[in-house]
Amino acid sequence: MTQFSEFADLCIKIENIPGSLEMTDVFSEFLKNVDDDELAVSCYMVMGEIFPAWTGKKLGLGPNLLYSALSKAAGISLDKIKTLLRETGDVGETTYRALSEDKKSQSTFSSFFEEENESDSGSKGKLSVRDVYDRLKEIADASGKGAQSQKIKSLQYLFSESTPVEAKYISRIALEELRIGIGEGIVRDSIAKAFDVPVSNVEFAFMVTNDLGEVAAAAKKGGIEAISHQHIQVNRPVKMMLAQVTNSIEAAFAELDEAAVEWKFDGARLQIHKTGDEIHLFTRRLEDVTNSLPDVVSYVADAVTAKDAVLDGEAVAIDENGHPRPFQDILRRFRRKYDVENTSRDIPIHVNLFDLLYADGESYIEKPLTERRKKLSGIVRPGAKGISVDDLTITKDPEAAAEIYQAALAAGHEGIMIKNPNSPYSPGKRGKNWLKKKPVMDTLDLVVIGGEWGSGKRKNKIGSYVLACYDNVKNVFLEIGRVGTGLSDELLDALTEQFSDLIEAENGVMLKIKPEVVFEVAFEEIQKSPNYPAGYALRFPRLVRVRDDKTVEEIDTIEKIERMYQGQNQKE
Repeated sequence: MTQFSEFADLCIKIENIPGSLEMTDVFSEFLKNVDDDELAVSCYMVMGEIFPAWTGKKLGLGPNLLYSALSKAAGISLDKIKTLLRETGDVGETTYRALSEDKKSQSTFSSFFEEENESDSGSKGKLSVRDVYDRLKEIADASGKGAQSQKIKSLQYLFSESTPVEAKYISRIALEELRIGIGEGIVRDSIAKAFDVPVSNVEFAFMVTNDLGEVAAAAKKGGIEAISHQHIQVNRPVKMMLAQVTNSIEAAFAELDEAAVEWKFDGARLQIHKTGDEIHLFTRRLEDVTNSLPDVVSYVADAVTAKDAVLDGEAVAIDENGHPRPFQDILRRFRRKYDVENTSRDIPIHVNLFDLLYADGESYIEKPLTERRKKLSGIVRPGAKGISVDDLTITKDPEAAAEIYQAALAAGHEGIMIKNPNSPYSPGKRGKNWLKKKPVMDTLDLVVIGGEWGSGKRKNKIGSYVLACYDNVKNVFLEIGRVGTGLSDELLDALTEQFSDLIEAENGVMLKIKPEVVFEVAFEEIQKSPNYPAGYALRFPRLVRVRDDKTVEEIDTIEKIERMYQGQNQKE
């Protein structure tokens, strides 16, 4: 059994380490000594997660529930908790101070759980890593009548039975705000070092399983042989291969010589898993949207002849003439949980398939694109309703690619994809094997970290949003500006509702928002600015769309913004 106090000590140590190599050394030593039953859990937790992404499982714990549990455990008022939060700006530090301020007033709370778990010691600081995980899992599993009360009690128990230092990290994990600087890359390298397995093998095993905890367990149990047997599994989504932007078609062909060219559709990525008659649909963020897209399920069932398959494609909302509708329409389909049938009639979808990862017992991700596409075309019935394999042209002629580009734009799509015909499918990787060419337009993908209540016509609505980029070196979000333009009344209402559960603190009209939602923002230029932590500001920012298909990990970085700033100055 590994004490959670050991995990808390690990977090403290890592927070004070500036370099990734030393972080890898420290975490690899921890992995060597952690109990087998807590190995996978530790890999998730150190990245601020509870469950691997492919499960689609969420803790479902909003900030207000956590504040209520902390208030009860600390024996202080909810208003006092919120005051501490405004002072510290961090839920972990708030938890630490709340539980340190008046120990006499704190309830032990063990009586709530003595009957259901007699093994609990009831002594502060005796929680194991597994104890914390099991309680958080109970929170995630709680549903139905009384679920909210049960979640508060479970979290209150953790706070009451932990030291203030342990509780600091429990609260951060509970809100997925650990952020001690460890991501997938460091965990991957730590697994390789701890169990003497090449990083490349760990990387491949992670690509096909999408579960570093599972890879760690396999590496410890059987080393390189065990992780070499990891493979893609139907109904376990993997990260999708991504593309880099190319400035021009000519530059792309200079990189690739011969290229495979296809349209870049104005829709949303869709990973399709089929095993027999069972079909599941996953978004780019690996969310299961099967129930929202019954029409797509029927298209796949009718068109895909392989018994088992994992397919990659783009779902596009279309009008009565088959032309693409606005991007927000496809997101309405993906989000819809009720009245699905009417919505599917109002917003029909066409799925354009362009890649194959697995078919009938054979993995295709290591095979070249040309072979994958040949197999894909062979397992999808031509002329099927609502789904097709898109056209792919292999050429050495940039002018041929330019003609395809113009045709895509004329059809209302985003541009073209230019791919290396001999490249493998690399889940989760963004590289030069896939390049995308779109019309020149200055946009950034930024995360919302705050907001401001509106006034007048926008009263009771969040009228503007605080945006941030990411600093990969310091592992922090950097505020770069605000956006309040490009928001219709309908969108304002929808966003206010969407953000209601993500509000972490209020100070007058200003809001602190959990960084979870990504905005694509257009702007006229990037300017130097001492007013924002990023050191830059966006001139005339305007919301283009909410990128529900993108995760916070995919937002643009301060390094990119610096390059864009330098580039625009060179153009002048």
